[in-house]
Amino acid sequence: MTEYIKRCGSFSKFKADSVWTILTPIEESIRKKIEKAGTPLKEWDISINYGIKTGCNEAFIITKEKRDELIEKDAKSAQIICPILRGKDIKRYDYKWAELYLLFIPWHFPLQKDTSIQGASKIAEKNFKENYPAVYNHLLSYKDKLKKRNQAETGIRYEWYALQRWGANYLDDFSKQKIVYPCIMANEPSFAFDNKKNFIIAPANIISGNHLQYLLAFLCSNLCYFALRKYYMGGGIEGELKTNRLLLLPVPLPKNNIERKIKALLEEKKYKEINNVIYNSYNLSREEIDFIDDKQIK
Repeated sequence: MTEYIKRCGSFSKFKADSVWTILTPIEESIRKKIEKAGTPLKEWDISINYGIKTGCNEAFIITKEKRDELIEKDAKSAQIICPILRGKDIKRYDYKWAELYLLFIPWHFPLQKDTSIQGASKIAEKNFKENYPAVYNHLLSYKDKLKKRNQAETGIRYEWYALQRWGANYLDDFSKQKIVYPCIMANEPSFAFDNKKNFIIAPANIISGNHLQYLLAFLCSNLCYFALRKYYMGGGIEGELKTNRLLLLPVPLPKNNIERKIKALLEEKKYKEINNVIYNSYNLSREEIDFIDDKQIK
């Protein structure tokens, strides 16, 4: 083997922060054009964050019927019940809401704005029980399971009834326009635009920032899905899209005329034409376009 490598091996200009992969000449040509025309998403004015982690979905995710029941028992319950999207609800360009809701219970609720609280608070629990009795009693039926989530944290850093992670540092982003996507997408580029203030449940993420509809068109395109799978996903679970890998994807910074055109095509759902606009943005040849289209999962 050593002698074979000496005779037949060659050196590759490989960047240490790149995903290592073996490419055919046409795949290498496509990659060079993508990286020449685009700017990695890590250099864009966007942020990517995890969806909310409950630690026990059966306790915190409820149906419309349960929502109505809790509100009927106590009208204040409506203040902490929010519509949610799961990864499986998100498709290419769109999502299908399953009429599910989240009991949004931050750490130390309802005293979460009290910065003096450092650990699990009995005072916070007493306030919760008194002010939101219907939701409290619902969660009380799951107390044993909730206490067993992460025993290094539950009952120490936060109360047994609170969400495991609630996006404290980017909570407002859930109420803004955003791109949502599941962390596993083996069959299609599952990115969707959401402007209905849905909360997102992990394992799914949100992208917030500027030029989101423009970016959505690229993320859902044949070209970018090919590029993600071929060059940027790298290792791990099949179809897993890690944030640090997605941030490597080069997308051309928006030009006004192209962005307007893409937004108009999105409105009309002319996705084939969007693909063509995006191919042109990277200056791909007919041969390269046909190669990418042929590689799409049918």
